[in-house]
Amino acid sequence: MLTGKRILLIVGGGIAAYKSLELIRRLRERGAAITPVMTAAAAQFVTPLSVSALAGETVHGDLFDLTAEAEMGHIQLSRVADLVVVCPATADLMAKMAQGLAGDLASTLLLATDTPVMIVPAMNVRMWDHPATQRNLATLRGDGVTVVGPDNGDMACGEYGPGRLAEVPQIIDAVQRALSDGPLTGKRVVVTSGPTHEPIDPVRYIANRSSGAQGTAIAQALRDLGAEVVFVTGPADVTRPTGVEVIEVQSAVQMRAAVMAALPADAGVFAAAVADWRVENAGGSKIKKVAGQMPTFRFAENPDILAEVSKLPEGRPRLVVGFAAETDDVVAHATAKRLRKGCDWIVANDVSPATGIMGGTENAVVLISDSGAEAWPRMGKREVAGQLARRIAAALDESAG
Repeated sequence: MLTGKRILLIVGGGIAAYKSLELIRRLRERGAAITPVMTAAAAQFVTPLSVSALAGETVHGDLFDLTAEAEMGHIQLSRVADLVVVCPATADLMAKMAQGLAGDLASTLLLATDTPVMIVPAMNVRMWDHPATQRNLATLRGDGVTVVGPDNGDMACGEYGPGRLAEVPQIIDAVQRALSDGPLTGKRVVVTSGPTHEPIDPVRYIANRSSGAQGTAIAQALRDLGAEVVFVTGPADVTRPTGVEVIEVQSAVQMRAAVMAALPADAGVFAAAVADWRVENAGGSKIKKVAGQMPTFRFAENPDILAEVSKLPEGRPRLVVGFAAETDDVVAHATAKRLRKGCDWIVANDVSPATGIMGGTENAVVLISDSGAEAWPRMGKREVAGQLARRIAAALDESAG
């Protein structure tokens, strides 16, 4: 599937560098040619001999190689590839990329290239969560860099959390999409999914029955059409989609922050069932049951993510799609919601208990836009997602023209 494609693989200096060996092998199995570049730190974790043997090509690492530089080798290397992949992308490499530094061969190649760039971050969880790394990440996304991972998991340092290198199959899926010519190739889409949990105290919360199945299916369908998908999900029941950037949140406030950090994007699909209210006076410790006494809760309105994004004065996605789960007068309520929120489309459905849609495998939706209400037949949630993804691709193509 990658026959005839050349990938410039930059291996950064982290413990996850050993996975680059498996990545090279799997990419070559699919027909790709690999031009390997290693930082000085990377050579402390895997040997250039191992990388060269698997890639079948010479490893490049010296910016001041007189033979190569006589022909401006760093410029040629940066431009002959179809895709530049940085794996693992360390905090140091990301910082150099974001600031435009060029002190070694890897950073010079990244600054000199006009080829699409994909990074696969891996680092300690505290390094990943540090404000400086998150600022650099936002800069790189704004520059059009595709980000794969990181995943949550155990790390070599003994800690657990985000920062673990994405698994090799997930990286390969992302490479194949980046090199495909799908209708959403080069487009960035933010998708929200699942419920939100609004805490009452540390052990109790307010939630709803959303499983996250429809939002997950939409993220997968957009991914399959070539989109770079940022998937912001509440604590849903379903398995998270692979090949997309997954951001886990709990509350509506956290979801709003994650969505705003993920912008700009070409489209936003807001399928999450966000709680309308949160407990303003949530307990810091477990609220004890006292006979004859009922606790009193004071509620506050949650941020309206769909309305806020729809009405952004700058950076608004070209297409904003909301969802409306209703139990009666579906079309009327959803039509009014679209006008009130200011979004382009509303995907409405009837979630009355008798329909079996909330938490089920099927959906029956009505797509509401400026053109009116279009009822779709009942079908599996994957089929709904596929049809919606194709509509989104067509709408973005039309708006670009």
